[in-house]
Amino acid sequence: MASNGEGACMQCKKIPPTEESLTCRTCGTPWHVLCLSSPPDSLASTLQWECPDCSGDFDPVPQPGEGSDLVAAIRAIESDVTLTDEEKAKKRQQLLSGKAVVEDDDEEEEEKKKSSSMGLDADILAALGDNLKCPFCLQLLERPVTTPCGHNFCLKCFVKWTGQGKRECIKCRFVIPNDVAANPRINSSLVTAIRLAKVSRISAAAAAASTSNVYHYVSNENRPDQAFTTERAILSGIANAASGKIYVTVPGDHFGPIPAENDPVRNQGVLVGESWKNRLACKQWRAHIPHVAGIAGQSKHGAQSVALSGGYDDDEDHGEWFLYTGSGGRDLSGNKRTNRQQSFDQKFTNGNEALRLSCRMGYPVRVVRTYKEIIAAYAPEEGVRYDGVYRVEKCWRKVGVQGEFKVCRYLFVRCDNAPAPWTSDEHGDCPRPLPDVPELEEAIDLFERIETPSWDFDEAEGCWKWMKPPPASKQPVHVLDPEERKLMKKAMKVARASTLREQLLKGFNCQICLQVMNFPVTTPCAHNFCKGCLEGKFVGKTRMMERSRGGRTLRAMKNIMKCPCCPSDISDFLQNVQVNREVMDVIEKLKKQEEGEASSVDEKEVNAETKSEENSEITDAEDVEQPRKRAKLDSEAVVSAT
Repeated sequence: MASNGEGACMQCKKIPPTEESLTCRTCGTPWHVLCLSSPPDSLASTLQWECPDCSGDFDPVPQPGEGSDLVAAIRAIESDVTLTDEEKAKKRQQLLSGKAVVEDDDEEEEEKKKSSSMGLDADILAALGDNLKCPFCLQLLERPVTTPCGHNFCLKCFVKWTGQGKRECIKCRFVIPNDVAANPRINSSLVTAIRLAKVSRISAAAAAASTSNVYHYVSNENRPDQAFTTERAILSGIANAASGKIYVTVPGDHFGPIPAENDPVRNQGVLVGESWKNRLACKQWRAHIPHVAGIAGQSKHGAQSVALSGGYDDDEDHGEWFLYTGSGGRDLSGNKRTNRQQSFDQKFTNGNEALRLSCRMGYPVRVVRTYKEIIAAYAPEEGVRYDGVYRVEKCWRKVGVQGEFKVCRYLFVRCDNAPAPWTSDEHGDCPRPLPDVPELEEAIDLFERIETPSWDFDEAEGCWKWMKPPPASKQPVHVLDPEERKLMKKAMKVARASTLREQLLKGFNCQICLQVMNFPVTTPCAHNFCKGCLEGKFVGKTRMMERSRGGRTLRAMKNIMKCPCCPSDISDFLQNVQVNREVMDVIEKLKKQEEGEASSVDEKEVNAETKSEENSEITDAEDVEQPRKRAKLDSEAVVSAT
């Protein structure tokens, strides 16, 4: 019999000597030769010997005491034709370890019930889980990074691997470029797909029930749909542009997320991960109103939002928390719009004081990140992106990295009910301990919140909410009448009518043809395209450009090939474009499931039409038969009367 953890035989309870032990070539478990019912015939056969558990050959030697029951149970497992080899091995291990098989059956039934109740979400999550697992941690991808060879990894695992000086893909030994290893980009399409597969759809009735009947009035008369520049502007572009329509009905001093009831256009609110082309477009949805300043707030009211745009070298961004530098301290006199050199100390006034007030009261602060941010792992590839609400936990002053003048510093920690754009979690944030900030040892004017925050986590409901009423707005209010409220509920119901698979497939659209990707490829800048579309964009262009002048041949120059979605040079990547096989398998599975659903729906419609036709034929026959019956009854009545 096999030996236990202490080396003793599980049958004779003795520790066998080395010459009486036999090791299985598959699992490496030592067995006592004298206790085996069928030991190896020769010395040569011991080299290829497999134990009864690995070979499947049952060892009929009975166990002492309750051995007969154990043997009977094992034989019952082996004779069960409904079980696979893996399930039989699992049940044998549980039986030998002392766990009851009945409990295992109950667990399997519960798992089957859960999987059947999950239905669509379970199928999709299984399709993703089979293909989108990190080769390092063997878990579903978290903040996925795609290498030029087409393989996907978790950001944390990838950074740890490259941090050890390794520059080869663990799956195919492809040499990872230095710029990809030093500055990995999160694949937003995979993040969206994984999160959508995890999240169960919110019922339209519950969403409609939360519709508010109070709206803040926004004047949109004579405003275009987008920001515009008049003919009087000397410089074109958005520097001298005027804002377009305001699409949400929240005041300019609104704190916290912008809900669906304040979005009369789309009826979904401003969602985490939503992006805009520039800051003026972001202003139209009130995520962050100033199109130049980084802090939106009032010193006596609090700060509503901040923008991370890489304006200060002191900033540190870690995704779920970051260190933010206040405003001021730079000379902008004359016609200067920007100046990166500090000229004097920053003080807690204006926007800096607004952030300190939000820290004191515990108000939620909306955060947007721009493509200009230094930490590229959490920054969008282009434009401006809304990343949810954070809370200012501490604020202080210290000498800046330029080493001469003091700057105001703020510790932001994420506290949103929606998951961050760079994570695949289906739930939002939970209360987390504050991070260790080494620079606090040299801080002056340190302020930490003492009282209970206004925006906090409710343990009973399991979500972040206003524990105290937010500051009241002074802007005019528009009351929604019952008819408008009814239309709002209907529109919100329609907005959530699209199926989960349609949303997933839409997330895998090529950014050139805008269709579901065929042979998907991911560039080093984390943009996704069809292989044919990307190669067709650069047909006829070579990596090196031959040059000549006056009959002389000059040195060849590299041909810059920019990504269709950003200014990144992808000329090296285009020399050997690798298909992302894992993403392609996911797309194919989703398409097959979508086609299966469509065919089942068509069959149901055909059956319904057949039944309706049969019912109509029966109705027509009854309509013909009824006049005959009436005529017969009338004639019988006349005869009886005569």
